[in-house]
Amino acid sequence: MTAPGPGPESGFESGFESGSEPGPGRRPGRVHRFRSARRVPAALTALVVLGVAGLFLYDLAAVRAGRPAMSWRGDLADRLATHTPADLGVRLIAGALVLAGAVLLLLALAPGLRRILPMRTPDRRPGVRAGLGRKDAAQILRDRAMEVSGVRSVRVKVGRSRVGVRATSHFRELDDVRADLDAVLTVGIEELGLAHPPQPRVRVRR
Repeated sequence: MTAPGPGPESGFESGFESGSEPGPGRRPGRVHRFRSARRVPAALTALVVLGVAGLFLYDLAAVRAGRPAMSWRGDLADRLATHTPADLGVRLIAGALVLAGAVLLLLALAPGLRRILPMRTPDRRPGVRAGLGRKDAAQILRDRAMEVSGVRSVRVKVGRSRVGVRATSHFRELDDVRADLDAVLTVGIEELGLAHPPQPRVRVRR
């Protein structure tokens, strides 16, 4: 079950998921990424397969009923009989089908929802999962970085394993500003409560 985070006025995007208690074969402290339902790709694939299968079934039923087969099926049978796998057209079609299958497999196996970072779950609530949006985490860390003395502007990009920070300083030594930013961001990332805290990577320029 997935429920939205706070209301629109807060500007934060979080994900919550509740489930059953962890079984004996699962580690209670392990936190998994959020998985996307991917309803649109699944619906489109089902519609395409249903349409092609329905067309073939209709043509086969018409032939069984004594009616002539559709012209496109006869042309398709003739082309399949005259073309070999060595033809360029056959290879292009086969490559397109392989690429489409690889994309579908990637969508089926990849977790998705990359914009939501899983958060730590309290021990007293093992059946509840929480997530924090990457943009929201970046905004929080940017506000923390702007509090450092000497920082004029900051750009923060939050990834799964790293937090990229590019700051501009208009006074103070750059090494001092970088050290303060490292300390502030380390504390800020820890306070986010993420299950896998990313490592900050700070760059400061004049």
